Amino acid sequence: MSAAGLPVCLTRPPKLVLHPPPVSKSEIKSIPGVSNTSRKTTKKQAKKGKTPEEVLKKYLQKVRHPPDEDCTICMERLTAPSGYKGPQPTVKPDLVGKLSRCGHVYHVYCLVAMYNNGNKDGSLQCPTCKTIYGVKTGTQPPGKMEYHVIPHSLPGHPDCRTIRIIYSIPPGIQGPEHPNPGKSFSARGFPRHCYLPDSEKGRKVLKLLLVAWDRRLIFAIGTSSTTGESDTVIWNEVHHKTEFGSNLTGHGYPDANYLDNVLAELAAQGISEDSAAQEKD
Repeated sequence: MSAAGLPVCLTRPPKLVLHPPPVSKSEIKSIPGVSNTSRKTTKKQAKKGKTPEEVLKKYLQKVRHPPDEDCTICMERLTAPSGYKGPQPTVKPDLVGKLSRCGHVYHVYCLVAMYNNGNKDGSLQCPTCKTIYGVKTGTQPPGKMEYHVIPHSLPGHPDCRTIRIIYSIPPGIQGPEHPNPGKSFSARGFPRHCYLPDSEKGRKVLKLLLVAWDRRLIFAIGTSSTTGESDTVIWNEVHHKTEFGSNLTGHGYPDANYLDNVLAELAAQGISEDSAAQEKD
């Protein structure tokens, strides 16, 4: 009873549920329409033989009469030479090009410098609208991705089973594509378990995540936003659900918008149903 003589109802705080109930091996099933149940990635060397100028030539059209506006890379006028100061590319600093699909215009000198400061994988991303030219790849360290169906339902998805994804990445030494080549990196919290509904849209997301994994775009090496630790494996702009039976951290279910949101995040990395079909070819 309370001081006023009224009954007091005590409620327990919500409980964090990260993992499903135990599942036997016989209950784990492969995912319909998805081959295999795991895949590994290794360090892929950047394609050699093409200079930055040769790569950019595929995506650019020459502009003979540049507009009187700023290059949004160096912030100098396009009618003047590039303001970039650095190693000298083998192009004239006053040469201007237009990206073929989105139509944005830059100093070619600036685009070469931007390409050299990136992953040098044969792809280019427009700094203004983020349109991707070529196939974007990342710098994810070597690891393993497992995926299968378990006989439990996620909150908000009572009519289907659950796809469980398990990511495993060991600690190691950073390569030339990483922030601090030759320095060790840590890999906290692995294996990491993630969940999708085993629905038509959930399977679509999984197939695109497999493309992202093969292109080394799921993880990166950087500074953790939660612990502040540097030189550690971090998520790379594609959100995953790591809570199975609750949503106390925002990384669980129910979340009616999650599948659409992650499809948009994958599209921002250049991954769509079309690119998934191309991976098979």
